Amino acid sequence: MSSQAVPILMYHAVAHAPAPATRDLSVAPDAFVQQMDVLAAGGFTPVTTARLAAAWRDGKPLPPKPVLITFDDGYEGVHRHALPALARHDFTATVFVTTGWLRGAYDTGGALDTMLDWQQVRALAQAGIEIGGHSHTHPQLDQLAEDALRFELLRCREIVGDELGSRPDSFAYPYGYSDAAVRRLVRACGYGQALAVGNHLARRPQGPYALQRLTVRRTTTAEEFARSVEGRGVARTFAKDRALTKGYSLVRRTRKLRRKAGLTRV
Repeated sequence: MSSQAVPILMYHAVAHAPAPATRDLSVAPDAFVQQMDVLAAGGFTPVTTARLAAAWRDGKPLPPKPVLITFDDGYEGVHRHALPALARHDFTATVFVTTGWLRGAYDTGGALDTMLDWQQVRALAQAGIEIGGHSHTHPQLDQLAEDALRFELLRCREIVGDELGSRPDSFAYPYGYSDAAVRRLVRACGYGQALAVGNHLARRPQGPYALQRLTVRRTTTAEEFARSVEGRGVARTFAKDRALTKGYSLVRRTRKLRRKAGLTRV
């Protein structure tokens, strides 16, 4: 069980004509349909984030060839385009919503493209899609003071609970950024598991609050997608992403240390 590697796919927008800011991390609806066909033909069984974490936490078996299909932010195309493609194969998924970006009473502005509204979120949940948290306003969580971080985590969880009748168990870090302090507070705020990015296959030893995902973007070819979900050539496909992640991590740690040093001097 502990050595089993599971591909967790990270999607964002699914759209014919995404906004420029979301284009790179979007996929065309036709491409998404083809990718779901690849999973079905390959014998993969999609599970939710909560089910994977619970299985690894309790040592329970997973179905043959498990895969997670996840969407960050909450773009409208997840309901319009992705849901029918998922339903065609009776696939489940997890949608991580940024509550302050969704259309409706809690909208704080700042969304990069057309977002889901709460009626659509409820429709996704009723279709068997897990709704997870993705913060309230999508900040870099590892750069926040503790009070601001706690607000982002709890406000998101509270709103989803009010709208859907149950609070989310799963969380995804905006931009994939977290550190030990963020992960501790995510757990303390009631989330049972959380996803990063990393562009590695997920494995149980990563721990329930640092499970890694594979980025699916508009330029992902059918061949790259098929290889990645089978766990072939992942290091080569995502070599550039991993290098950038290491660089960003160093920059963020340095920035945080400088800010703390400044506060100490004051």
